[in-house]
Amino acid sequence: MPPADPVPTPLVRDSRAPGLLRTALRAGPVLLDGGLSTELEARGHDVSSDLWSARLLLDAPADVVAVHADFAAAGAQVLTTASYQATLPGLRAAGLDRTAAERVITSSVHLAREGLTAAGRPGWVAGSVGPYGAFLAGGQEYTGDYLAPGGGPGAVGRRALRDHHRPHLELLAAAGADVLACETVPGAAEVEALLVELEALAVPAWVSVSAVVDDAGAARTRRGEPLGPVLAAAASVGCVLAVGVNCLEPASVLAALHQAAEVVPAPAAGGAVLAAYPNSGEVWDGAARTWTGARDGDAAVTGVADWVSAGARLVGGCCRVRPHHTAAAAAALAALR
Repeated sequence: MPPADPVPTPLVRDSRAPGLLRTALRAGPVLLDGGLSTELEARGHDVSSDLWSARLLLDAPADVVAVHADFAAAGAQVLTTASYQATLPGLRAAGLDRTAAERVITSSVHLAREGLTAAGRPGWVAGSVGPYGAFLAGGQEYTGDYLAPGGGPGAVGRRALRDHHRPHLELLAAAGADVLACETVPGAAEVEALLVELEALAVPAWVSVSAVVDDAGAARTRRGEPLGPVLAAAASVGCVLAVGVNCLEPASVLAALHQAAEVVPAPAAGGAVLAAYPNSGEVWDGAARTWTGARDGDAAVTGVADWVSAGARLVGGCCRVRPHHTAAAAAALAALR
């Protein structure tokens, strides 16, 4: 018989802050930040390497803190760490030994916390866990090509996905992240692998898919699976605070939320709420390593009131969404109260 999958040891953590986040999500909408990498690039930093904005955890940590502070000052209640593309194999490939790589990942949580302090704002820190495709650094989180159907040739299997994600989840949680943000996941197989690890660690998390809406109006993962059942499976795990979609075009958010709401149970008794944080509507060209199409960061937040009406409680922006867009979203949410 094959050996059983290793089971992570649950982490002993202070549950007060995550508990307050769950309470806040049940009480009303909570606002996320936006595109950390976009803002760092706007400040003159090169984010085109395989490490993306994670490179700045090494090269310009003070600027990472400053951008976090700008988003908090704009009204973001949850700051997402610059660890989306900070993986052990990626950092090792950049020349760091394992101890140094672990220190970089851990530092992302502390820098986000410093951003809250610098802004003088209360809030939560979400430890960003990008999909396996982010480590590949070719835009595969928007195709899910590495998740071949049925585990066919070239597919990254469930064991490999779990082994890849486990240390990052553990490091971010141990560093004091209030919640783990498993985001931009392109397919059901990777969601399933993450859920096994999250359930074993028993730490608060959200799971967000880089979804699309097809020509027939059906919301799907990037691998083509119906979105609703994937999110419903994630919502069934007790430590998952929210499930939803991110880094999709703003025009697709409502359809995705409506279809998710049909199968994701209402968040009674502390269950998972819905999340939505789209990008500006541009498309990432992995080969050219650039965003293409019309840029409209305003579109990424103008629908926030409609998303809340559709059931979303964790809302905000993703790539190409800047602090002034976050401020506009904060104003829109304030008008709902």
